[in-house]
This record gives sequence, C-alpha cells and structure tokens, in this order.
Amino acid sequence: MQSKKALDSIIKKTRVHYYKPIQLAEILYHNRLNHLNLNDLESYRSASKQWRDQVTQRLVGRISTSSAKFQDNLFEGNAMLPRLLAELGNFNNANNGLVEAYVYKSFQNKLSSVYDVKRYIESSTPDTFELQGLLDLFVAKPGLKRSVDKMYEITIYALFATIVRALQAQVTIEIGNNDEQVLKDFEKFIKTVLGLDLENQKISHPASLFRVGVTNAADRGLDMLTNFGPVIQVKHLTLKPEDVEDIANGIAADSIVIVCIDAEKEAILTLLDQLGMKERIQGIITLKDLDNWYNLCLSDKYSSTLGSTLLADLLREFQLEFPSSEEIEPFVHEREYDLIKFPQDWDINQT
Repeated sequence: MQSKKALDSIIKKTRVHYYKPIQLAEILYHNRLNHLNLNDLESYRSASKQWRDQVTQRLVGRISTSSAKFQDNLFEGNAMLPRLLAELGNFNNANNGLVEAYVYKSFQNKLSSVYDVKRYIESSTPDTFELQGLLDLFVAKPGLKRSVDKMYEITIYALFATIVRALQAQVTIEIGNNDEQVLKDFEKFIKTVLGLDLENQKISHPASLFRVGVTNAADRGLDMLTNFGPVIQVKHLTLKPEDVEDIANGIAADSIVIVCIDAEKEAILTLLDQLGMKERIQGIITLKDLDNWYNLCLSDKYSSTLGSTLLADLLREFQLEFPSSEEIEPFVHEREYDLIKFPQDWDINQT
C-alpha cells in the first residue's frame, strides 16, 4: 500500500517529538469520528495543527514551533499527499483505528529508547560515565539517530557551562565616554539597554552560555549564544566545505567557535583561509578536545566538584530537550490502542 510506505518514511525521518506522525494520526482519529473529506486538504490543514498541538502538549510537553512552510511540507509529494491520506483513512476506519494505533505504538517505542538513554545518564557517576559511550548508545537506539545532533549540543553545552562556572569568569561592561552631555541625553538608553546609570557606569556579570533551543532538521544556524562574545556552531556530521561559508555568512557575530569531528578540522581551516574568513573563527574544537575535557572534569581531581555538576547539568538539559514517557501509556489506554492487534505487515518494530 503506497500510503503505508509514505507513512513509514515519515516516521523514520521524524525526530523524537513526533510532530508530523502525530498530526497524521490525529487527522485519522478525527476522520474516524467525524467523517472528514481527506481529499480536501484545506478543510483540515489548519485544524489538524491544533489537534496535533493538543496531543503533543500532553505527551511531550511542547508544541511545534517550526515555520508554517516546514509544517505544511507534511502534505507535499515527498511526504503524505491528500489522496494517500484518504487511502490511509479508509483503511484506518475499516480497522477500528489501526493506523492511529500504529503511529502511537511506534512513538511509544521511541520514547522507551529515550528513557534508556536518560537512565544511563541518571545512573552514571564520574567513575562510570563515558562521553563516547553516551553518544554511541544514542546512535544505536532505534529511532534516535535523527536527533543525535541535539544530543551533541546538550553534551557540549553542559560541559562548557560547567567549565565557565568553575572558572568564575566575569563579563564587564563599562561606559568609556566621559562627555556629560551625551550621558545625560542618553540616560534612559543607558539604564534600560545597558543596565547602567550615571552613578554606576560599570557592571560585571557572570559569563554565561545559552542554547538557542529546539530547531528543525535543517542542521544549520546558531546553536549557542554567549554573553562574552563568540557564538557556537555545533556540527555532529561531516561538515562539507561549502557549508563553512554558509555558517560564517549566516551568523551575525564577529567571533564564531565551530565544534566538529576531528577529521574535518584541517579542511575547515584551509577553506576559511581561502575564503578570507579565518579571522572570524575564534577557534575550532574537535570531539577529541571534548572527550579530554570530559575526562578531566570526571577525573579524581575534579570528580566531587566539576564531575558531579557536569552530570547534573547533562541530565537537566536532556530532560528539557527530550520528552518523557509518562503520559504515552495512559493515552494509548484511553484511546484503546492497546487492544488493537497488528497484522504482520504492520510490524511497529520496523519503524
């Protein structure tokens, strides 16, 4: 069945929050209850986003923030055309919601894999934790490989934040212009934008890093901001030379730190030099560097201070980024999806 192949393709491509498969499942659910015209996309395009958001808010604690264009790609030729969705709808109605159950059961499997990774982090100590072991586990888990870039971001953020705090680094802003007229004219700006005033023209803050947040699968753009200058771009996959120029030109910052795999470092440096952009790159950090810093933080020398803090930060960021599995089982039971028996060609383990 062509529509089944299209559904499986979407499921295999999706990340752990399952926005697109859930949107399809909710369309089929509402069609089963209210007999929609699935060939008429405009009759359910907008409503289906609301149906999806209601479910994902419960199951994963958030809603999709992707662009309208990215969301609407769900109904294009490379995903699920309305005529294919109509075919799925007929099959779903004839089998008491089997397609819906298939989507949510596959989602349940993926959440189980997420829980296994979470349990690894929770049970780790400075003596037992291994960065490469965590990354390997994440890649090996069925259905999680598409989201490995977020795992890299989390491990890097936790490490950098831990070290910056340990260094007690400070960022200072100070007004250097002594012209009293300028200071008076722009007094409100100084107070509201710079956080200073005419009596206190210098202030210091702890150095901090900020993850930009959840992004779609484009694998470009900004990953982390800092309040001390550079922005940080994480590349977990092989970085093609033509991507380097896009990174440098696409980020409005004077200093960029690139995190990449070891094999790409020299090629990136060479290309940056050829493009005349080397001065904008503050530094390149490789996976080997990250592993060395993790090992140092977790060593006996720092295990009771940096090591414990690092693992706590890592767990917190993981829980913020990835959904828990607490609500999926009650949801599946409420919808009675747990009563549905799947035919052999609808094996959820294949997704």
